[in-house]
Amino acid sequence: MKNKIKIKGQLKRYLQWPVSLTILLLLMCIAVFTIDIKAGAAASFFLVIYIFIVIILYYSNRPNILNELVSFATQYGQVQKNLLRDFVIPYALLDRQGKILWMNTQFSNLCEKDKKYNKSINGLFSQITAEKLPTKEDVQIRFQWREKDYLASMTKVSMDEVLEESDMIEAEEDNYLIALYLFDETEINQYKRWNDEEKLVAGLLYLDNYEEALNSVEEVRRSLLTALIDRKLNKYFAELDVLVKKIEKDKYFLVMRKRSLMALEQQRFNILEDVKTVNIGNDMSLTISMGIGLNGESYSKNYEYARMAIELALGRGGDQAVVKDDTQITYYGGKSQHMGTTTRVKARVKAHALKEFMSNKDKVVVMGHKITDADSFGASVGIFCAAKSIGKKAHIVINTPTSSIRPLISSFLENPDYDGSMFVDSAEAKEIVDDDTVVVVVDTNRPSYTDCEDLLDKTSTIVVLDHHRQGSEVIQNAVLSYIEPYASSACEMTAEILQYFSDDIRIRNVEADSLYAGIMIDTNNFMVKTGVRTFEAAAFLRRCGADVTRIRKMFRENIESYKARAEAIRRVEKYRGFAIAHGPSEGLESPTVVAAQAANELLNIEGVKASFVLTEYNDMIYISARALDEVNVQIIMERLGGGGHINVAAAQLKTMSVHAATTLLKKTIDEMIEEGDI
Repeated sequence: MKNKIKIKGQLKRYLQWPVSLTILLLLMCIAVFTIDIKAGAAASFFLVIYIFIVIILYYSNRPNILNELVSFATQYGQVQKNLLRDFVIPYALLDRQGKILWMNTQFSNLCEKDKKYNKSINGLFSQITAEKLPTKEDVQIRFQWREKDYLASMTKVSMDEVLEESDMIEAEEDNYLIALYLFDETEINQYKRWNDEEKLVAGLLYLDNYEEALNSVEEVRRSLLTALIDRKLNKYFAELDVLVKKIEKDKYFLVMRKRSLMALEQQRFNILEDVKTVNIGNDMSLTISMGIGLNGESYSKNYEYARMAIELALGRGGDQAVVKDDTQITYYGGKSQHMGTTTRVKARVKAHALKEFMSNKDKVVVMGHKITDADSFGASVGIFCAAKSIGKKAHIVINTPTSSIRPLISSFLENPDYDGSMFVDSAEAKEIVDDDTVVVVVDTNRPSYTDCEDLLDKTSTIVVLDHHRQGSEVIQNAVLSYIEPYASSACEMTAEILQYFSDDIRIRNVEADSLYAGIMIDTNNFMVKTGVRTFEAAAFLRRCGADVTRIRKMFRENIESYKARAEAIRRVEKYRGFAIAHGPSEGLESPTVVAAQAANELLNIEGVKASFVLTEYNDMIYISARALDEVNVQIIMERLGGGGHINVAAAQLKTMSVHAATTLLKKTIDEMIEEGDI
């Protein structure tokens, strides 16, 4: 057996040194012969003796050398085996199906299994499934087991090369084993979590209706109300280890660790409700808004996030907390009704600013949201009227007029005072808009909801006029943004702007009808979300010539729509106090309008907190949500990617069936009830 063993590599070259020396001595002998024959003969005699001794030593010591080599290799292999067996890292060998072939002592102790255990690794760690085993590249899996965090690193070990020279075992094609290492990451993860929780977070807290609340109490008690508010806030945040610094009479700056923010989120920011309990005879409860910024590149970036978050909270109507992360935005609260103010100073300021922007440009293009409704159309007509009053060329973008606005459009097209270029589609609008154009977006503040999003990139002068609460998606770089969630409709806001836009502005009957119709539709005949300013705007439009009877005739529906609404109501299902119905869409020109009408009708059912009507239309599921005062349907729709108002909201779901959308809606309602959001 030993005769078959061949020496190779560096050891073979080392053992060949006598041959090299013999050649050298032979050359020396030849050189000596050329000098002296007797000396050459003597040197040759000793060379022969040297060669004879070398041959004897080589063949006599070769078996001993091989024995020593075999012994060393055996001992070396045993040492390697012992080292692997006593390796401090849990280590195991698996076959390609995940069955354990061998494990070291640490792996055996960790799993509390005998070393002869040869079942599937999935039986020990359920997270390591057959699909996750490595086939080409190394695989790493992080999982929790017995309250500890582990990293499983698996490497593919090919057996083809290992068994290639074996005469006893033949390797199958692509035969391999899997080496599994387990690393305990519990401690390092604890340090990571601790380090993350220690990061500083910036926050801003504003008192929404500070002046109104103070004015609702006697003057001598106002300082007491302020002191009670400060005490309430400082006591609450002190328990959470939050630093509170008052920067203005109604503004506070907050500094906290991320751990404190996590506690606030766990409590669902209950300070929003606690502060409303401060009452010393004030008729109006005080509400607060909070903006939190975290995970920025620096502390100044966190403050910038906090400032953006508080603006978003105020833009959504206040009484809520907005947490802006580096990558996402989370909303809390926002359950109360929006408090509208009776003053119209802001409307006057925005009207003057809008007039200035329009005066400096040659053209005005107005667009609303997709599937234009009466409110979007009426607000567009109001801006069109404002532009015409200062001699500017104006256009309204409408791609596909629905049945709900077709009577209003006809009243303009049939009127000789208006030319055919008043209404344009997206293609025509793209040709019109340039950097010398004011683009006014009405009844939406989301770029993806607009009738032609490309127009926003063609000009630097963008104006946003909307009454919906802002979300994470906003129109960037707007030179003027007038968003008032308390307003009943965009038409109400536009009517107020028109009153301050110009002293000699003239609003024709047909224009007043469009604005009045928008208010009437969005408020469900002045029954939902109406305030003092809503009726003032309606009175202004009536003075301009709006005719309620004429408008009502325009919005009379056909028999198919009436039957469809009745069918949706017939299919209603009550779920945890909510009415959920499926609205038909076949044979209807505007099924979403029918769904909205059906949702309004369902609120008349006793015991219904809110209503949801789902309609399948244009390969999408449209959800119309309505409520009175018990539930905020806007935050429910936001969970589904939509938005709106506290009482009127909607959402659109893609690539989903009505049944799947209904299931998702119910799941969302369940989650929000369990979390205390509704």
